[in-house]
Amino acid sequence: MKPVTIVTGGTFGLGASISIELAQRGHQVVAFGLKNAQVSSTAQGFELLEAAIQKNALQGQIDILEADVSVAADVQRVVDHTIARYGCIHGLVNNAAIGPLGTVLDTDEATFSRILNVNVTGVYLMCKAVIPHMAHRGGGSIVNVGSGAGWGKPNMAAYSASKGALFALSTAMAYDHFYDHVRINVALPGGGGIVSGMSVGRMGGDTALFKSKKVPGTVSGSPLTGEEFAKTIAFLLSDDARTISGTVIDVGCFSHQGGPVPMKTE
Repeated sequence: MKPVTIVTGGTFGLGASISIELAQRGHQVVAFGLKNAQVSSTAQGFELLEAAIQKNALQGQIDILEADVSVAADVQRVVDHTIARYGCIHGLVNNAAIGPLGTVLDTDEATFSRILNVNVTGVYLMCKAVIPHMAHRGGGSIVNVGSGAGWGKPNMAAYSASKGALFALSTAMAYDHFYDHVRINVALPGGGGIVSGMSVGRMGGDTALFKSKKVPGTVSGSPLTGEEFAKTIAFLLSDDARTISGTVIDVGCFSHQGGPVPMKTE
């Protein structure tokens, strides 16, 4: 049976890479996001994902919906669409996030609330809507996209708070749904240089800065790409990872092992 997987924020940047990779591996993907750019992000429109679908001959493999992950009615609409059209949900990738920079002193209350609503409440709403369907059919897999900022980083107060909460929420859900056979894991993209809507937005929309910015990259010798990160997501969703839950996987950033990796000295 073809696995059915929902990808939040699945229409741009890392999310689009995840959607394409999963579709190429035989998943029926339901990807959703917002057409308008969100705070600190350049992610907007569905044109790039639609073009990638055409380029990779994946017509019919990816449904594209417009929905806000922080709005319960939108989340329910996406889940209802998926169940009505495909009858079940095997996987969920909680990728949607926003991450404006700032300390607590220069982050206004509305921005702080919006970050938590998207990055934490959005995950809660999706899991609350999806887990009953997974449990009913005997199990499933959820992958939450985390960040090394979850252990605290400078000038990322609100974003760090949201990603720290994601670690705790993910672990708690892994315990709570152990006997439902619903696996819940966290994957962290890292290594520097990933071109995503959030990262580009933080740099004022100038992608050239990624090429000029020195980063340690990954142990492979180069920065992580969206396609490479998507392969880890695909593994965690697959039966090859059927025994793994409550785990954090760093893909190139060493964040929960005392990172970051120091720059190489000549």
